[in-house]
Amino acid sequence: MSNLTSPVVVPRLDAPGRLTQARVFVSEWTKLRSLRSTRWSLLAAAVMAIGLPVLVSAVIGSHWSTMSARDRAGQNPVDIALAGVGIAQLAIAVLGVLVITGEYSTGMIRASLTAVPKRLPVLWAKAGVYAAVTLALMLPAVLIAFFASQAILGRHDILQTSLGDPGVARAVFGGAVYLMLVGVLALAIGAILRNTAGSISAFAALFFVVRPLLLLLPSNWDNAISPYLPSEAGSAILASGSTDGLSPLPGFALFVGYIALALVVAAVLLVRRDA
Repeated sequence: MSNLTSPVVVPRLDAPGRLTQARVFVSEWTKLRSLRSTRWSLLAAAVMAIGLPVLVSAVIGSHWSTMSARDRAGQNPVDIALAGVGIAQLAIAVLGVLVITGEYSTGMIRASLTAVPKRLPVLWAKAGVYAAVTLALMLPAVLIAFFASQAILGRHDILQTSLGDPGVARAVFGGAVYLMLVGVLALAIGAILRNTAGSISAFAALFFVVRPLLLLLPSNWDNAISPYLPSEAGSAILASGSTDGLSPLPGFALFVGYIALALVVAAVLLVRRDA
């Protein structure tokens, strides 16, 4: 006696969905906010962006009376307010890498690319969603850091400034934009290498290792190369006064160019490689 099974009939959708870039954005937003690492990494970035300037301001304020005139003159209130940006970028970069490499490590990327056969909309959506989330969080963080540091240093007129002073608004808002772009660059590196440890190592080498190594070279070599490194070019936007390297806007434009190049390489490899 044989068992007969009736075929399973899958009902058709009344209104089948059409694949659009907007729906891919929604999908990537759902993925990002469902990751536990998203909350912890962004929280760490916000805490560092706010906490370090507050700590530095408190230390400077408490030691102001014992500081020499030269040391006092060397304190820049904008640099103090943005002291946390250099540390926060590490948390932003790590999460940017995980946004893409996490899918490769779990194999989920196959499902994503099966649902979006053209592939590139996935990359644009990941970069766009992460950029928007990072900017939405980092912009309030740098503003809080600026006003908090100014409040702590309120007794010292030489350290008082405002967003209306020349270069201050550009540097403060530029801090948030810089962190956003660092996240996009890290995501692009992750898409190129497809390995979490390798991508984080590549980012760390690019932003934290290459510059110190150049100090071992003759000074004329260092002066000729260093301003054009991604880390130096990008951070030029944070300067509120004159700098030894590139001026803020050319440096920022070069940094954007590096990111665009990384995204193009990532896009080409995403299309040509197997998942």
